Amino acid sequence: MDAPAVLARWHTVVDSLDPAGLPALVAEGAVFRSPAVHAPQEGRPLVVAYLTAAVRVLGPHLAYQREWVGEDSAVLEFTTRLGDVEVHGIDMITWDDAGLILEFAVMVRPKKGLDAVIEQMGAELQRMR
Repeated sequence: MDAPAVLARWHTVVDSLDPAGLPALVAEGAVFRSPAVHAPQEGRPLVVAYLTAAVRVLGPHLAYQREWVGEDSAVLEFTTRLGDVEVHGIDMITWDDAGLILEFAVMVRPKKGLDAVIEQMGAELQRMR
């Protein structure tokens, strides 16, 4: 699938702050790699849960700054704010020929930002259960 189309679908979810479109965007065997969790989160249900929490927690102030796009992957640099903490990070996304996300990895800095992400994402994931 065309990289801009895949990314456009992702940006639609993020910009709308509505995670309802995530299941149709994530492959069955997808993997999510969190900056806060050691083990990869595997399978569509877990990946959708983590991305849903991320949209809810990070989304209100999330702004993508730059994108580096390859044939089947992209790196998206973002900034956001959690309370008074500025967060800077990247999303690394890989997709298949059907335009479904296969792997989604996140890296966050600075440590104070990562600590805020861990706390708020944990609370959101707990609330979603």
